Amino acid sequence: MFTGIVEELGEITAVETLDDACRFRLRGPLVTEGAQHGDSIAVNGVCLTVVDHEGDEFTADVMAETLDRSSLGVLTTGSRVNLERPTAVGARLGGHIVQGHVDGTGEILERKPSEHWEIVKISLPADLARYVVEKGSITVDGISLTVVDAGPDFFTVSLIPTTLALTTLGLKQPGDPVNLEVDVIAKYVERLLTAQGGTK
Repeated sequence: MFTGIVEELGEITAVETLDDACRFRLRGPLVTEGAQHGDSIAVNGVCLTVVDHEGDEFTADVMAETLDRSSLGVLTTGSRVNLERPTAVGARLGGHIVQGHVDGTGEILERKPSEHWEIVKISLPADLARYVVEKGSITVDGISLTVVDAGPDFFTVSLIPTTLALTTLGLKQPGDPVNLEVDVIAKYVERLLTAQGGTK
């Protein structure tokens, strides 16, 4: 489990294309500290497994399902990525409960800078819109954010200078894809209500 509090802005240092997958080599001095084979690291919000690591770099395999469902397929050598290690039991939950299981992708539609923050508008797939509410939580490229406005096919978030400086959302422009993970609690509530006949 993750919290959506990005620890480090890492970098893709190599991409190896396989028949039905790809292998990334990523640089992240902080997240590789003490890393071992089999550990999990969230890359732009996608939970990946460490295959091996050397120095401040690690490799991770990405299957076709993950490439199809997320924006990882557009990453190339030199791409910057958000990195986060799983939260430790007993640690503070700084963001919200994040699984690292991407539900879909959106697209940066618009950026509106102001003196102390920036409003970013992001497209929202129709099948995810019911899980997104004003002042609720959503994960964008692995970043735990609070929804400002929620429309039928978009939502907005307000980004503070720290988020702009230390994550990929400070770099992405209109047209760029982002990974989205909705609040898992909303999905569980929907499933329970459906099972009880409360909704159709």
